[in-house]
Amino acid sequence: MHDPRDLFNQVPPLADWNLYASDPALQEAVMREGAGWAAAALHAQGEALGRTDTLQLGEQANRHPPQHVSHDTRGRRIDRIDFHPAWNQLMSLLYADGVHCSAWMAPQHGAHVARAASFYLHGQVEAGSLCPVTMTFAAIPLLRREPALYGLLAERLAAREYDPRELPLAQKRSATLGMGLTERQGGSDLRSNTARALPVAGGGRGGEYTLSGHKWFYSAPSCDAHLVLARADEGLSCFFVPRWLDDGQLNAVHIGRLKDKLGNRSNASAEVEFHDALGILVGEPGRGIPTLIEMAAHTRLDCVLGSAALMRRALVEALHHARHRHAFGRALEAQSLMRNVLADLALESEAAVVLAMHLAAAVDADRDNGERLALARARRRILTPAAKFWVCKRAIAFTAECMEVWGGNGYVEDGPMPRLLREAPVNSIWEGSGNVMCLDVLRAIAREPDSAALLLHDLAQGCAGEPLLTHALHALTTQLQSIGDMEWQARNIASQLVLITQACLLRRHAPAEVADTFIASRFARPAGQVPGLLGDAAVAEKLLARSWRG
Repeated sequence: MHDPRDLFNQVPPLADWNLYASDPALQEAVMREGAGWAAAALHAQGEALGRTDTLQLGEQANRHPPQHVSHDTRGRRIDRIDFHPAWNQLMSLLYADGVHCSAWMAPQHGAHVARAASFYLHGQVEAGSLCPVTMTFAAIPLLRREPALYGLLAERLAAREYDPRELPLAQKRSATLGMGLTERQGGSDLRSNTARALPVAGGGRGGEYTLSGHKWFYSAPSCDAHLVLARADEGLSCFFVPRWLDDGQLNAVHIGRLKDKLGNRSNASAEVEFHDALGILVGEPGRGIPTLIEMAAHTRLDCVLGSAALMRRALVEALHHARHRHAFGRALEAQSLMRNVLADLALESEAAVVLAMHLAAAVDADRDNGERLALARARRRILTPAAKFWVCKRAIAFTAECMEVWGGNGYVEDGPMPRLLREAPVNSIWEGSGNVMCLDVLRAIAREPDSAALLLHDLAQGCAGEPLLTHALHALTTQLQSIGDMEWQARNIASQLVLITQACLLRRHAPAEVADTFIASRFARPAGQVPGLLGDAAVAEKLLARSWRG
């Protein structure tokens, strides 16, 4: 046996660093996009989230996934989900920081940017706990339009104390909300849904219904209530389905099983059946899909933020490893080819967070008017699904590349890299897969040509004076004006739209070496190639120095 004291060239665990203070691109975005007032709070969050004991919560919650307890000892159906204590601690941190509600409950300039930054920081610790939080957040503006229902929920949705107790909503200190959309036969094709809703009395908006049928993915079944898509006489409609009834009885939503997922293992996802479950109609009858798509606009942005967070954590882990690990007589970070890879990864990560925070600022722009408001809405409607496609898709290859920096150690479950890699695909799939997002981009452009024109005009201003960008934008505009098969080109259109936007944002806001290197590497060669193809070795020093001040 080797004496452990003889071990050398093993990298110490990454711990006890400030996730916010070490991220210049995030700090700049927070200030630029109007949330500078939140910088002190974000700094405190970054410090707390980077502590060793906090980081261990993410590992523990995923090593000990939730368990479904269908019946109690007397045979009574209870459908309880038992979580490891780490899950409740992670949820408590998220609620304490207001990630589930702050931008709605305390609106001000930059509120959505501040909340997005907090979401991004938490996502670097653990991704599964973000699921019920993002659904709760996205449901609030929808429920506010239902005065009677919202009156019962408002205080609990605004609460900063997470309450995991199994109780009717009226007895809870806070609330969590989930979603139930997809069915086994349809997936993203929601119009094929068969779950049925029948009115208890007269029905109508705010009325009670009984639901029967199933859901193939019931996100976070332990939530206090879910927004569910079911077919009423008027067509597909949205229903608020509580987990517990006011009389203390469990609502008739029976959990069949929990999904055994590749990643996101800390979070429960279930198959359920409705056996005349109580539901309250939300929104107009027959308008369930538009109602829930409005909610999805927020959850899709959170998918972008979540993927950017995974990329950031993976990048920092790779940088930390490369600084401490030596091979062939030198630190990995000192070796030219490795520096090319790391600098390219840093570039990709910065472009992702700058875009995500820009889209969060577009939500805040609802407080503006005129052309600023119109442009913000164009960004939200057209750019958000494009960003979800591109950033979430890129995160998969990105985390794999960061794992490879670790070599064989990265492939071992003792370290953080396998969990990050397993988490990466979910954001690309959830809330609409890549193809669905790209088709949504085309649909938005076709339905809102004035918005598309406004967005393209803004990009033209950002591209001015840069030949590579000007050429790329001209090609994209020509493609959008083509009478050919647009669906065939949907992925190319979405990816070019995102890359041009990222380049324009970096030109406007990042140091010249960041923007110039991004443009040269993303437009002088085909997009999507492997990292490590940067042409200028001299720029690596500046990119790496900027990427992480750990």
